[in-house]
Amino acid sequence: MSFRTPLSTARGLGSAKHGVGHWLSERVAAVALVPLVIWGAYSVILLAQLDYYGAVEWIGNPVNATLMILTIAISFMHMSAGVRVIVEDYIYGHLTKAAALLLNLFICGLAGALAIMSILKVALGGA
Repeated sequence: MSFRTPLSTARGLGSAKHGVGHWLSERVAAVALVPLVIWGAYSVILLAQLDYYGAVEWIGNPVNATLMILTIAISFMHMSAGVRVIVEDYIYGHLTKAAALLLNLFICGLAGALAIMSILKVALGGA
């Protein structure tokens, strides 16, 4: 147990030299998601009026499939970065933190890959 104050613990440590990259990637992903989410909301309204075959035809359009894949990929990347920050800030045990970070990476990667593969399957005529 340390009897040092938080200020004395932090004083003199300096920068870890990697925080700006993480911060910037989160902000770039957030900015990229703004037009994609607006397009996605418009698409949901449009798709609500279509039947199954209309939706399959809609996702078969290369522009729609590409924008949907971008939305999914950037969303999962942004979510993974946000959860990583939460885990790093609020979980203190080293083993627990490492396990939570690995679980975050695995779940976000697997869910994103499954979503993208599903879009590709329908868009390329496998549905």
